[in-house]
Amino acid sequence: MDRNLALEFVRITEFTALASARYTGRGDEKAADQAAVDAMRRAFDSVDINGTVVIGEGERDEAPMLYIGESVGKKLDGAPKVDIALDPLEGTTICATGGVGATSVIAVAEKGNFLHAPDTYMNKICVGPAAKDVIDIDAEPKVNIEAVSKALDKPVSDITVVILNRPRHEELIRKCRETGARIHLIGDGDVSAGIATCQEFSGIDIMMGIGGAPEGVITAAAVKCLGGNFFGRLHFRNDEEKERAKKMGVSDLNKAYSMEELASGDVLFCATGVTDGPLLRGVRALPGHMAKTHSIVMRSRSGTVRYVEATHDLTKKPNY
Repeated sequence: MDRNLALEFVRITEFTALASARYTGRGDEKAADQAAVDAMRRAFDSVDINGTVVIGEGERDEAPMLYIGESVGKKLDGAPKVDIALDPLEGTTICATGGVGATSVIAVAEKGNFLHAPDTYMNKICVGPAAKDVIDIDAEPKVNIEAVSKALDKPVSDITVVILNRPRHEELIRKCRETGARIHLIGDGDVSAGIATCQEFSGIDIMMGIGGAPEGVITAAAVKCLGGNFFGRLHFRNDEEKERAKKMGVSDLNKAYSMEELASGDVLFCATGVTDGPLLRGVRALPGHMAKTHSIVMRSRSGTVRYVEATHDLTKKPNY
């Protein structure tokens, strides 16, 4: 996959972040998400790819744009065929409330290299490079926390586990606290939380718990670029979700997927901050119809991580 595509995709997340940032703190989740989807859809039209959305805003009957299976890009002769996993606005509630860490994210792989995850839940565990060989999604939290503690040469009392703050996680939170580890509860945005496990300055050592399956695939792609590790198992809420998964090609409903099974081959990942967070700064409105964005761009093949700070003249942005 051409490395120059990375810059094309970060332009898309920049444009999307600029559009959704206009709704920061305004309390309207639907408007923020729709602005992000509309902007990303338009931005894809400028990129010379033959892309297929495999992780998107839902299935065709449920999402007006960027649905699973949608074809995007210019699709000119010879354009590279790629699969795309995206979340135009990861953290719609975060954006609407002016909270911490809303982002626009895209992951890209060669065709056929992303798991076509249904829009259901996924049980996840994620760590950074130093602990990548010691986690087991089937082990008790105590076992994983102690293994990570040993790998990082840190006492358990200094290990921080990030978990989505949901009623379904009461038992998981209790078990983690019983070990003496620290808990960092988040309201949304587990893609950013997964990435944080791979960054020493974040203070996050492990991500655990049940979140969205589509976000799980995106997280796996990002963590792969950073040298960490991720495991996920689909967590179904009802028989309808199981049947949907079977139609999408999932034959073993209880399978624990490795990071390589979720995102194989050469992958790209890029994200642009919408609101300030531990990973990226949010969109900054500047005088004179100008704005500043902060993005991250990563490639698994080279392991290169780039931070991109850009200043935008909003009077020259088409359709903005």
